[in-house]
Amino acid sequence: MAENQNIEWKELWRDEYLKWICGFANAQGGKIYIGKNDSGAVVGIPNSKKLLEDIPNKVRDILGILVDVNLLTENGKEYLEIVVMPSGYPVNFKGEYHFRSGSTKQLLTGAALTEFLLSRTGLKWDAVPVEGVTADSLDKESFDIFRREALRNRRMTEDDLNITDVQLLDNLGLITNGKLKRAAVMLFHRNQEKWFSGAYIKVGYFETDADLRYQDEIHGSLLIQADRVIELIYLKYMKAEISYDNVTRVETYPVPKEAVREAVYNAIIHCDYSACVPIQISVYADKMYIGNSCVFPAGWTVETLMQKHNSRPHNPDIANVFFRAGLVEIWGRGIEKICRSCKENGIALPEYSIHNEDILLKFATPKLTESPNVRSLMTEDMVEDMAKGMTELENSRFTEIWGKFDEQGEINSATVAKLLNIEQRTARRLLNKAEKLGIIVSEGRTSDRVYKKKNNP
Repeated sequence: MAENQNIEWKELWRDEYLKWICGFANAQGGKIYIGKNDSGAVVGIPNSKKLLEDIPNKVRDILGILVDVNLLTENGKEYLEIVVMPSGYPVNFKGEYHFRSGSTKQLLTGAALTEFLLSRTGLKWDAVPVEGVTADSLDKESFDIFRREALRNRRMTEDDLNITDVQLLDNLGLITNGKLKRAAVMLFHRNQEKWFSGAYIKVGYFETDADLRYQDEIHGSLLIQADRVIELIYLKYMKAEISYDNVTRVETYPVPKEAVREAVYNAIIHCDYSACVPIQISVYADKMYIGNSCVFPAGWTVETLMQKHNSRPHNPDIANVFFRAGLVEIWGRGIEKICRSCKENGIALPEYSIHNEDILLKFATPKLTESPNVRSLMTEDMVEDMAKGMTELENSRFTEIWGKFDEQGEINSATVAKLLNIEQRTARRLLNKAEKLGIIVSEGRTSDRVYKKKNNP
């Protein structure tokens, strides 16, 4: 029998082994054998009778728990068996919290310690109530996004959604004792960074690790971030290969949207927001990284991730809302879906790297190139006017449709909405803003208005 999650061998007793007992108590429990060498062979101990009395007393006085200490004999040599039961509350050794993971003992610090202490109270980080935030301060657009996606993906019915926002929050389990949980604020408050700094997404395009070409930040509620981030990546940071099926234009991206969407949504729901570090998406000519802070389940490795596994979201309440909106599954199938999408599109499987308090996903592909250089078709004055008068997202959206004015001569809000996969009112606001900046002109009434390039006849 080798050392494992529940077994530890020590040749002699030292008081520092109270840390190992602490680690077993905070994990699954286990047994420590005193008088066995690293191979598990009994070597015996000379002072077994004294230790039978000293060890239980020290464990009780220093750790505040009780253990069984048994005297065993093998081939005439005495050794001790210390039986440690898992504790239902956090056990500390002189203020330190230790945890047994595999065949090692870990000192819990930072986010891992916070997660451990919360778990012993029966709470996850996103389930803690937030003082001073009311439902009427939450964001209407975020509720609209949830209702739209939940209905579109058939995860909820119209009757389920045709209720007040407070009733919806309660049905989603986001209210506890009359107070909003952290998950409710994260998901539906437009300025949730007031309470949770770093809870946003950064996207950057890099020539090299040290050469950042341009970047964007996506702020707002998690539902707003999820609604906008994929569109931004594919409008501004990736270039599609264009082909035609008869007269139908076909756009093929180097990394399939399904894989990136699943990876980004996984990062959002698993992110350790207590670390105050934003989710970071780095795009290169030949690769793409998605990284987020995380607290990895004890004993999990990259191999665990790549195999079939149970769903263990770091933020269960956030994950539940994303599931109800139809954005993710809850069966631990996210990585399986990412890998399947990569295989179907003929690119390499993703590579995961697990560090102390973060995880990094890499998509590698020789096809990935710079974002479309549509701006080269615009005058310098146009680019400058857009930079002054539009947000980054509006800027990238308008850049995407600029070529359509030459192809079609004129364009309306319905066409723009279909091209960009946005609501028609959003498309209308974008076109109106471009007109105010003097880049395009319009003709007709509001209901059938069309837009043209300013210098078109």
